[in-house]
Amino acid sequence: MSPSCSPATARSATRRPARRAVACAGVLLASVTTLVSLGALHAPPAAAATDTPAAAAPEAAAPAAPGTRPHSGAARVTAAVLDLDGTDPEPVVRGDDTPYDTASIVKLDILAALLLQAQDAGRHLTAQERALAAPMIQHSDNAAANILWREIGLAPGLEAANKRLGLTATQGGPGGKWGLTRTTASDQIRLLRAVFDDGRTPQSGTAALTDASRGYIRTLMSRVAADQSWGVSAASGSGAALKNGWLQRNTTDLWDVNSVGRITAGGHRYLVAVLSDGSATMGQGVSLVEKTAKAAVAAAASRA
Repeated sequence: MSPSCSPATARSATRRPARRAVACAGVLLASVTTLVSLGALHAPPAAAATDTPAAAAPEAAAPAAPGTRPHSGAARVTAAVLDLDGTDPEPVVRGDDTPYDTASIVKLDILAALLLQAQDAGRHLTAQERALAAPMIQHSDNAAANILWREIGLAPGLEAANKRLGLTATQGGPGGKWGLTRTTASDQIRLLRAVFDDGRTPQSGTAALTDASRGYIRTLMSRVAADQSWGVSAASGSGAALKNGWLQRNTTDLWDVNSVGRITAGGHRYLVAVLSDGSATMGQGVSLVEKTAKAAVAAAASRA
């Protein structure tokens, strides 16, 4: 306790209330100044403010999502790579192909669901829908995602679309918490195939998304903001189309960092999905994702 606000000072302050108030206020100001100078009071990382689904409060007083492993003290990561110009129709998976939080990579799935619903209605996206879809993909805009998540019908709408897109292991987040959707690396490859391959799914043998819908998604993914052009693009020798996601979990203070997309390397086109969680900082998560993407693509290339 500070001497200027000790019990003795408090007793004497009964005779000098104004002087005590000034003294204690000075102590409080000095304490705050010290905390600031030590970094104890700090703003959250800009990336967290941008990409965390804050408006939907995805983790406020929420327990870990079902299926989440207790944190073991080390980050985990899984990558899946499919060579579109190779002969193997199945992706090469590195790591355990178990569920992870999507964070904002689910915005790609939200857009695919929106386009499917528009196709079913025999219409194009409205001007307002396009005005939301573009920033949702290119700038990872959360407010736009909140609106479109509701428009597609939340998790049930997403999951209905995913059945048609060929996904088998993705569960939509509860309520408005789209960032807590759970998915696997292999399922993200299935989604990418629906956009960048011929679009046909094993279940139906037909393409769920039209050429126009797929072309629209590709265009947005190839024009992400410069500050978000990290992730799977680190393994690319030329242009990439991608969507990244990052989220600091309130339950652990650790980071989910994910990246999915289509890259070109060594003359081959690859679909790449890298999912991670448990990183102490976003920067560490990005480094882990990029290092893993490079290794996974190199491994896939060696099998060509």
